[in-house]
Amino acid sequence: MELPKRILPKRILIVDDEEDIRDVVQVALEEFVGWQTCVATSGLEGLYIAQQETLDAILLDISMPDMDGFQLCEALQADPTTQLIPIIVLTANVLPRDHRRLADLNVAGIITKPFNPLTIGQQVAELLGWTD
Repeated sequence: MELPKRILPKRILIVDDEEDIRDVVQVALEEFVGWQTCVATSGLEGLYIAQQETLDAILLDISMPDMDGFQLCEALQADPTTQLIPIIVLTANVLPRDHRRLADLNVAGIITKPFNPLTIGQQVAELLGWTD
């Protein structure tokens, strides 16, 4: 008798230097969608976690100290162990010139702050093609 395949929840890394944003996104994805999350408070910490963990996606703020979101995207895509992880930018400030840069970095999409915690999981799923 064949056992049914167990469907594992998605595992998402949230990289944002703002604690309130990290907390809201984490609770929204875990409670409303049932995904697992891990968090990073900086680009450098995000890069380390992405290299160590198995992730389905990364939600990434652009404006951060030490290593901004653009630099983190470049570092993730330069590393064979992380280059296939889809990245969604979660930011309040996306200037017109940033859209071109993000397109060049091949991000999966952009979610602007402020966002709706009740629907952010659905937004992520739609951007990544995880909807039925």
